[in-house]
Amino acid sequence: MADPGTKLTLSSSARRTALLGAMFLMATSAIGPGFITQTTVFTVQIGAAFAFAILASILIDVAVQMNVWRVIGVTGLRAQELGNKVLPGVGWFLAALVFLGGVVFNIGNIAGTGLGANAMMGVDPKVGGAVSAVIAILIFLSKKAGMALDRIVVLLGAVMILLMIYVAIVAAPPVGEALKNTFLPETVDFLIITTLVGGTVGGYITYAGAHRMLDSGATGVKHVQQITRSSILGIVVTGIMRVLLFLAILGVVAGGTVLTSNNMAAEAFGAAAGEIGTRMFGVVLWAAAITSVIGAAFTSVSFITSSRTPERKRNLITVVFIAACAVVYVFLGQAPQQLLIFAGAFNGLILPVGFAVLLWVAWRRRDLMHGYDYPKWLLLVGVITWLLTLFLGWNSLLGLAKLWA
Repeated sequence: MADPGTKLTLSSSARRTALLGAMFLMATSAIGPGFITQTTVFTVQIGAAFAFAILASILIDVAVQMNVWRVIGVTGLRAQELGNKVLPGVGWFLAALVFLGGVVFNIGNIAGTGLGANAMMGVDPKVGGAVSAVIAILIFLSKKAGMALDRIVVLLGAVMILLMIYVAIVAAPPVGEALKNTFLPETVDFLIITTLVGGTVGGYITYAGAHRMLDSGATGVKHVQQITRSSILGIVVTGIMRVLLFLAILGVVAGGTVLTSNNMAAEAFGAAAGEIGTRMFGVVLWAAAITSVIGAAFTSVSFITSSRTPERKRNLITVVFIAACAVVYVFLGQAPQQLLIFAGAFNGLILPVGFAVLLWVAWRRRDLMHGYDYPKWLLLVGVITWLLTLFLGWNSLLGLAKLWA
């Protein structure tokens, strides 16, 4: 993570590496243990029609991330810094929501690494989770933490894609049926779409890639094309991961296999490719979980520090963040269910609040945008998507109210 004082001197190759890392950090943060579970459960429920839900989530992702990356990239400021400039206190409110949600979800992410290690090598999940947390901590203790972060998320993202390609081919899914349901779904379940969007666009995930991009030095009006290209490529990587996982599960379900275990995703990979499939699932789950641990930790800490915070201090705070989450996991075995629900509700609030701030900056704060003439079509798409996030946020509040009652 480059020190803000030196990031402008980054070489072009280092900047490309950082931008590649930002793209994969966004993608791998969105494909965590929760998404893998959701994809499996929903594919079992509605089969090929789930393709439409994936398309909807990708389109929403495009609208959100293109706006988020462009506003943060052009201004060179983090989301909470922009929030405080728009209305003092809003940025800290947003930071509190992201940080609290990040703590709870990171306990769940560490639990995911434990389950992945168990499926991969048969080790005790708590031991696997603890060791995985240590690996994540070592990345941030590295002298070149930023480069280490970028390289490991790119490597693990590539491994996930390759393994999912293999399982998707072996599972032989009905691609034609999936393609048809992408645009003409037999079933449209808005609850499933809402759940999927909240889990893959909400919370810290919205800002993971954009905040990492700031460290690359690719900021300001002169880098608009680079910012746009990176955000689009990041969305493409995310979409590829989502589609491949869906096709792998669909192939198993369409083949007549009935998934009944508590871990249907592992069962599906095993049904498609036997024992090696189960091991592959372990690798995919572990990779998805540890990259989410890294993404949640990096992004959560970026919300409670500023661009002036020294790199070493940020890394040490991140280490403490991961260690604290790991200790809670080792003692509890998982994030308490009610806390996960609360954090989910926070996620539903974070997107409309934070997104509204960024859209306001794009529309009314040309001073923060350095005079940049923001594309009206992109702003319009953003506003339409923001209205949808209000609906999602309202649903989250209703869920929180029911839990509280």
